[in-house]
Amino acid sequence: MEHRDGRTAPPALGVGMVGYAFMGAAHSQGWRTVGHVFDLPLRPVLAAIAGRDAHAVRAAADKHGWAAAETDWRALVARDDVHLVDICTPGDSHAEIAIAALAAGKHVLCEKPLANSVAEAEAMVAAADAARARGQVAMVGFNYRRVPALTYAHRLIAEGRLGAVRHVRVSYLQDWLVDPDFPLTWRLQREHAGSGALGDLGAHIVDLAQYLTGELLVGVSAQLETFVRERPRLDGASSAPTGLNAPAAPTTSGDTRPARGPVTVDDAAVFTGRLASGALATFEATRMAPGRKNALHLEVNGELGSLAFDLERLNELSFLDHREPAATAGFRRIVVTEAEHPYLEGWWPPGHALGYEHTFAHQARDLVEAVASGTDPVPTFADGLQVQRVLAAVEESAQKNSVYTPVQAVEAVVR
Repeated sequence: MEHRDGRTAPPALGVGMVGYAFMGAAHSQGWRTVGHVFDLPLRPVLAAIAGRDAHAVRAAADKHGWAAAETDWRALVARDDVHLVDICTPGDSHAEIAIAALAAGKHVLCEKPLANSVAEAEAMVAAADAARARGQVAMVGFNYRRVPALTYAHRLIAEGRLGAVRHVRVSYLQDWLVDPDFPLTWRLQREHAGSGALGDLGAHIVDLAQYLTGELLVGVSAQLETFVRERPRLDGASSAPTGLNAPAAPTTSGDTRPARGPVTVDDAAVFTGRLASGALATFEATRMAPGRKNALHLEVNGELGSLAFDLERLNELSFLDHREPAATAGFRRIVVTEAEHPYLEGWWPPGHALGYEHTFAHQARDLVEAVASGTDPVPTFADGLQVQRVLAAVEESAQKNSVYTPVQAVEAVVR
């Protein structure tokens, strides 16, 4: 294949995606865009997308530019025109799909969190290691690493601009579960999601804390809470809901309210941690913070300065050099839109802002380059396993930590 200017087009990399909802749409945007922005060694081709509902997956394929639609992910994995499998399904299917795709000789991208348990994540790492010996690569999709401001923050910390890190504090706040009548979707069922705010949001902030500092968390102390313990079932039945779009049915004669079912995951997680160097970290993840839509805030304090970031101003980074004279010292705003900043060489002139969807194009670029060069993409499945172990430690800590009643608290103080 040749370009119009006579240049030979790079070889095709057939991409197959499993899942087509929110993350499927975001990943589709990345795959569809990346080759138009960056000069790549391979040419991503949207070969096929898979989902159980034939009508819905065909509609998603037409909307997002996928050439074919499958109703069985196994058929997608078996396709000769699919060289890389992108997994955008709920966590309960990540391990099965990823392991099968790797065994079939495909490269794999899997959305975070890597799995629903440490055991599943370990099995995925073992499969990825075996596939690596055959020249395949596997990556977990922590897209916030690809926000240019955060990639740049990682670079500044690695260069020693903050000196030794002393504190990391990260919060990720959303409000979409505040309404107690929000329905019982799969994200609120442990058998499908693994955990609640902890896995959905906490996985991101754990990964960012470790990515930015270049250190691993070595200990945590945690509390988890589920504030709304029952929600309307999507099918109105007494068993687990079977479809996200199933109609609600009356619970009793004359009662039009849908049946309610148990929420089996956390609504919120708060925990402290210690990094390998001894630096302290604090984390908060919740889907019950009114007015907070997708508010991810972080700050890193070191002996020489500080960095701060707000996802709702994702083209900006705040930086303080503590060595400057006190009379003029202060946080300064860095607008991360220069061509010298990470990923910006392919986009717009300085000052023209990027958005959330661009992180998926950056993720696709990094993975395509790793496939072409035969190098390990980051974050690897092993990195995803490390995050999974932290999440498991948070849950274990929360189960062990005592919660005092008011009387017990008073008695504890008196003693």
